[in-house]
Amino acid sequence: MSKILELREKRNKIWNTAKEFLDQKRGADGFVPAEAAAEYDKMEADMVALGKEIERLEHQSAYDLEMSKPTSAPILGAPTKSAEAKIGRATDDYKKAFWNAMRTRGNEGLDAVVKNALQVGTDSEGGYLVPDEFERTLVDALEEENIFRTLAKVITTSSGDRKIPVVASKGTASWIDEEGAITDSDDSFGQVSIGAYKLGTLIKVSEELLNDSVFNLETYISREFARRIGNKEEESFFTGDGSGKPTGILAATGGAQLGITTAGATAVTIDEVLDLFYSLKAPYRNKAVFVMNDATVKAIRKLKDGQGQYLWQPSLQSGTPDTILNRPVHTSAYVPTIAAAAKTIVFGDFSYYWVADRQGRVFKRLNELFAVTGQVGFVATQRVDGKLILPEAIKVLQQKA
Repeated sequence: MSKILELREKRNKIWNTAKEFLDQKRGADGFVPAEAAAEYDKMEADMVALGKEIERLEHQSAYDLEMSKPTSAPILGAPTKSAEAKIGRATDDYKKAFWNAMRTRGNEGLDAVVKNALQVGTDSEGGYLVPDEFERTLVDALEEENIFRTLAKVITTSSGDRKIPVVASKGTASWIDEEGAITDSDDSFGQVSIGAYKLGTLIKVSEELLNDSVFNLETYISREFARRIGNKEEESFFTGDGSGKPTGILAATGGAQLGITTAGATAVTIDEVLDLFYSLKAPYRNKAVFVMNDATVKAIRKLKDGQGQYLWQPSLQSGTPDTILNRPVHTSAYVPTIAAAAKTIVFGDFSYYWVADRQGRVFKRLNELFAVTGQVGFVATQRVDGKLILPEAIKVLQQKA
């Protein structure tokens, strides 16, 4: 039995014990005594800790699988033709020149071949476009940091705005008398425009560490870039107002539609979760997911349906999330916690939220700005936008004001 499966079964056992304990201690008034609530909270904390350990092990397993892949394959037969030559930013010369430039002062002292390779990716603002292999690494890391990118539809644009046609209203059929005229009923179309907003971060590295060949500069920059950019992206994809940043799902204008408003400002009931579920049209529910804050999940765990079954169910299968009403549950720190007027639960098909990446992430090396402290700065920038293409595809639960 694998360690991950063992932990999942242990987590499920704790959850079943916690449910039985909660049922036994809950009084006729529906409340749980303070002493019992504290003991239940401890069991729930153990379950949450196990969940995080399972996630870490799953990530570690994925990394081990990636690292175990062979770097080359044996030649089993006579070669029939030479390998296709790489061009532009995919060339080994460009990749080598890029990282040499990152470790040295610009392109001083580099030979003519390296300088020419760097010109392939020279940015108009003076930066160097990231080599193809490294750019793909960055995208992978962003997905690890940013839960939103695993749910949304991600596209790549080269320049300018991307115009997306959307059916605003659909035509209908009608019954017709014999020899009667057919009534016109045309579809009407709208258009959503996705542009690109600039997102950047500054990374500082000491000169000693930079010149140490043991230090893996590529890994450090990609991880740090992913962490910073991923967090800020996810925040905007949820709460951005479209002013200098993407329009988030929770935005008052351009965001998701309101599914249900709760009766209480600081609580959510089982009926309100069901109302949110069925406020979404059936075709969207097939691929819909719940997204909420960890604190909201904690409150949802105590809710039961009409048959006495708990609404939240833990996952026993590796790589699959927990569920509510048989739909996956994801958590994000950028969805508000339960409070008056807050939009606390998001439910819908996130593939209708489009994330547009502008091709070419850019790095710049700052040689002199931090020279007095013995550091070298690296500015990493990315241009990205995000919009909900079809508002009816995602519904939100909002607390009473």
